[in-house]
Amino acid sequence: MPGTEVQSNPSPPPTARERRKVLGASFIGTAIEWYDFFIYGAAASMIFGPQFFPSEDPMTGTLAAFATFAVGFIARPIGGIVMGHFGDRVGRKKMLLISMLLMGGATVAIGLLPNYAAIGVFAPILLVTLRFMQGLGVGGEWGGAVLMAVEYAPAHRRTLYGAFPQMGLPAGVITSNIVFIIVTSIFAPEVFSDWGWRVPFLLSGALILVALYLRVQVEETPSFRNARAHGDVESSPLKKVLREHGGTVALAGAISIACPAFGYIYSVYLLSYGTKELGIAQSTLLELIVAGAVVQLISIYIAAILADRYGQRPIFLAGAAVVAVWAFPFFMLVNTASPLLIFVAFVVMLLGTSLMAGPQAAMIAALFPANIRYSGTSIAYQIGSILGGGFAPLIATGLYARFGSTTPTSIYLMILGLISLIAIATLRVPSAQPIESTTAGDRQADPVT
Repeated sequence: MPGTEVQSNPSPPPTARERRKVLGASFIGTAIEWYDFFIYGAAASMIFGPQFFPSEDPMTGTLAAFATFAVGFIARPIGGIVMGHFGDRVGRKKMLLISMLLMGGATVAIGLLPNYAAIGVFAPILLVTLRFMQGLGVGGEWGGAVLMAVEYAPAHRRTLYGAFPQMGLPAGVITSNIVFIIVTSIFAPEVFSDWGWRVPFLLSGALILVALYLRVQVEETPSFRNARAHGDVESSPLKKVLREHGGTVALAGAISIACPAFGYIYSVYLLSYGTKELGIAQSTLLELIVAGAVVQLISIYIAAILADRYGQRPIFLAGAAVVAVWAFPFFMLVNTASPLLIFVAFVVMLLGTSLMAGPQAAMIAALFPANIRYSGTSIAYQIGSILGGGFAPLIATGLYARFGSTTPTSIYLMILGLISLIAIATLRVPSAQPIESTTAGDRQADPVT
């Protein structure tokens, strides 16, 4: 079975204080990384078209802006491969610090970037380059943050610990959109278009310093320390992953497709579609997205608790079924342009994605042995993200431009939901997570028991 490993534990289990530090660093660090990633999505919906891709046709500018959004997802598998390789060779902690610096540096640079009117074609070129750097950073972030949490977890709480980095995503959505709500309410529209949009990007510099401080305080994971102590560090982790676990990577990537697709349709595409096609106030949509993210933050936590108690597969299956079925009702409610009905559409969709996101991290991590786990989890997750999430806003915009209807987008989302549903039904999920053994003392040392 994938991930089976026999290993002694030469060091005592982590203390409750150490685990609290890990959970805090995993959640806050990941939330800040996603803040950086999502402020780009919000800006692509609202401002990047006229700023960097001026065109007489607003739809063309929007498509170009969403194309640069997708560039980040092209970079994410590269970041996952590179940081996964070194994360399995030199440790999880170092790669998490590098990913934070990459993401934060690129985000601040975007906030300082001159627009098309100032430097012409170099503006979109530099924007694409910086977005690529963001993608590299977040590509290595997820696998490292998940392993930092899961490899510190006691056996009976691995899904819940793995959910803390997952909860960082809606936390990033909440933070990024609240910042945009504040900025758009403070500045007049012409001021926001001129320079006010840069404030959320520049704010990232301060947030990154906080996350770096928290991550520096955390020790390397017990799993990697044990692997290094036993001389079990793999020299070519990517080669071993693809040679011995290729089918597992493909299926784990497939189960990860639907969740990001629905997430980016809700958090990025609808900002553009709702304002331009439905005439909904931008501030209203931002508030609905924030409210939905609060629901998601809570429901991921609950889903992880349920998965620890009743099993990861049934919880994930339920979520995949919900999103596949909800693809058509989702847009039917959104197209009413009623804020209340749109919120209902968001809530049901986000409950479905939360049932998948809750068990996802620990489930994927358990599929790979410690010496290739960073590579295996990162590649699998980023495959799902690029195929499902990165191009979703661009595809939805193109489909609407071609057909003038959201029906093709609903079909597209339903297909992605079915792919994840079939993949989780096919994937051999270990009944007992084969992360490294823990001791009876773990339960007493668990701060979230």
